[in-house]
Amino acid sequence: MSKLAALVCALAMLQASPAASATPPFDARLTGRVYASALSFAVPRLLDATTPGELTLWGLHGLSVTDPSLTVSQSGADLVLRQGETKLVSLPAPHASDTEGWSLAAASLDAAAIEASEKLRHAGTQAIKQGFFDEMFAHLDPYSRYVPPAPAEEDRDRLAVDASAGLGLVRQHGATMVADIVPGGPGATAGARIGDRILSIDGQRVTNLPLEKIQALLTGPDGTQLDIEVKGLDGERRELDLGLTYVPPETVFADRQDGLLVVRITSYTSNTAERLSQAVEAGMAAAPPPRAVVLDLRGNRGGLLRQAVNAVALFAESGTIASTAGRDPAATHAWRIDGGGDLTHGVHLIVLVDGRSASAAEIMAAGLADLGRGVVIGSSTLGKGLVQTITRLPDGGELFVTWSRVLAPRGWPIQTLGVMPQICTSTGADAVRAELDALAAGRQPAAEAIARTRSARPPLSVAAALALRAPCPAGAASDLDISAARFLADNPGAYEAALLK
Repeated sequence: MSKLAALVCALAMLQASPAASATPPFDARLTGRVYASALSFAVPRLLDATTPGELTLWGLHGLSVTDPSLTVSQSGADLVLRQGETKLVSLPAPHASDTEGWSLAAASLDAAAIEASEKLRHAGTQAIKQGFFDEMFAHLDPYSRYVPPAPAEEDRDRLAVDASAGLGLVRQHGATMVADIVPGGPGATAGARIGDRILSIDGQRVTNLPLEKIQALLTGPDGTQLDIEVKGLDGERRELDLGLTYVPPETVFADRQDGLLVVRITSYTSNTAERLSQAVEAGMAAAPPPRAVVLDLRGNRGGLLRQAVNAVALFAESGTIASTAGRDPAATHAWRIDGGGDLTHGVHLIVLVDGRSASAAEIMAAGLADLGRGVVIGSSTLGKGLVQTITRLPDGGELFVTWSRVLAPRGWPIQTLGVMPQICTSTGADAVRAELDALAAGRQPAAEAIARTRSARPPLSVAAALALRAPCPAGAASDLDISAARFLADNPGAYEAALLK
């Protein structure tokens, strides 16, 4: 056993002694395994090359955050833990790339610190680990994180019972009625109808139960079989035999407005692209067909990347939709369309965004703009273009590590930069009118600003990204957005000028 490992064992035994506080004892062995697993997973995957030594020293600053009297520093060949001016522990510093050595060192310093600090003993083991990862990731990016065992387990349990019948219920005159049926969900497959009155579920009468209780009876683990008795609007009773399954929330809402097909996408879940396809096909089949299709992504915070990619493919024939790039070869990928089909058959496409459009919504807007398939209207978007990978740690917690950047088809990074619209509405009505007048005359006034953003390449500093975003600052959704969309639908020449192919 190495000197460092022996020290960890000794300090772990000290923490388990009766002299320690009444809080659960610090488990140095498990903590060391958690750190080792986290460092082994993160180091080869992080966007920027970082050593286990750097990560550990950053993480150990978490001790100082909990108890400012404590400091950890590397002095020459030693790691030193001090309380005020008093040296508590001095350890030999491992080689910068020695993951196991740094993990043991961190656990041993944690153990020594918790023995010396009432604040740390009161905070407990979990808080110490959380502080370690919070401080470590504070030096990296906003999205890498550690999720402790309890909330991680709650998330897993919630996913395990997140199946439902796909029925929306309302209470009317003391009866529980089916008000909404998710297309393709268990209820729809079993033959549920709008207006059906729920009488019993698996033999349990529900007439006098609260609505929340009835809804709870219609959810549970995936595959659960239910026998539901209903009474239809025709007075007939029927039995619905269905199996619960995960039913994604509705994320696609279509509407006809002044000859436009306006499709709002609120997020990207497992069936968003399919639902978008259905909405667009139905809208295009209506008579008369729409003059333009408007995709409203305002306030859309994102979701599944692949769903955004699949959604772009509904409107384009060929080309790269998006790509990801990272140090780990598995993090690098390009999504391309080869011989796809445009559901609108070339009808003008307009995309609305705002300062809250993020992640997958930005991928969709950037893909359609860069492919020359759609005009983006609104403000600069949030700028979330990083992808995380996940692992489970020995304590049951989970580690999310950012391992790739999302790049638009023309190679510019979405992270921090966001999407620059071809028509900016965040600078006021007068500016929008001037833009539209210029476009009607065949000039794209935003051409230079858009060209600068499309030529940006990672890594891009925050200052550089903010300078590129400055011509169209992030803003809230506005009536100017849909007004500009109507203008483009009525003026094909202005639409073509705005595209900047």
